[in-house]
Amino acid sequence: MKHIQWFPGHMTKAMRMMEDSVKLCDGVLVILDARAPAATYNKNLKKLFGNKPVLYVLNKSDLADEGRAKGFCALIERGGAYALPLCATDSSAAKRVGAKISSMLSEKHRKDEEKGMRRPDRLMVAGIPNTGKSTVINALSGAKRAITGDKAGVTRGKQWIRCAGFELLDTPGTMPPSFENQYLARHLAFIGCINDDILDFGDLSIELLGELSRLCPEKLTERYGISDFSAPLAMLEQLCKRRGFILRGGEFDYERGAKALVDDFRKGRIGRITLESPEEYENFGV
Repeated sequence: MKHIQWFPGHMTKAMRMMEDSVKLCDGVLVILDARAPAATYNKNLKKLFGNKPVLYVLNKSDLADEGRAKGFCALIERGGAYALPLCATDSSAAKRVGAKISSMLSEKHRKDEEKGMRRPDRLMVAGIPNTGKSTVINALSGAKRAITGDKAGVTRGKQWIRCAGFELLDTPGTMPPSFENQYLARHLAFIGCINDDILDFGDLSIELLGELSRLCPEKLTERYGISDFSAPLAMLEQLCKRRGFILRGGEFDYERGAKALVDDFRKGRIGRITLESPEEYENFGV
């Protein structure tokens, strides 16, 4: 698979805007994808936050391996930050995030009370594209106030959004300027955090099959009837056979099969999968 690189020009401007705006905030919500917490963590953002308290929300936890998601949360909290696995579309999402914010900003609240004042908490919402920042914001605000979409890079500008007891600053998704770790870059491509227009789905599907065959071969057997995991191309052919993706003349429709595989993974049809394990990332860096 060719080297993955994607850093649209507007992201440099977004980083500068965030650097200025974080000074106005009491804390930060960083939205990660629970299917790939290490890949969706942008270490460049940490420099912007300074000493601000940070809550890492592992969103899309309904699509992720529950044990691994909880393991990453424990790893983050051992590092001194706050963490929470979350499905932003769940009815309890707002209550759970609100409780974590209250805990994270308890010292600020105590100082405010000593001064006889109480102003709404202000929090920046940050993360890389398509981790569900806008969906989390809409859950917290109780209304569709942030623009959502399943394509990376929907949010371009900043906007303040009022919620019950606090205000959120929505910011554009920002990628690290270089993908020095191509293993993690592929994970971003698998979950849809990189613009699909620059990706070769044939190559992407072969890489994904190879990784899933090592991580959870039984799920590939259950979904596609794959039993031989020695050759990713043969695995893709078995998928095409199971799904009926056959062209005239009996040739396999590799393109359709590749896109179906990636879509199945992103929608959780293959099962609840987290591509990384907390044991691999003891020095997570948060």
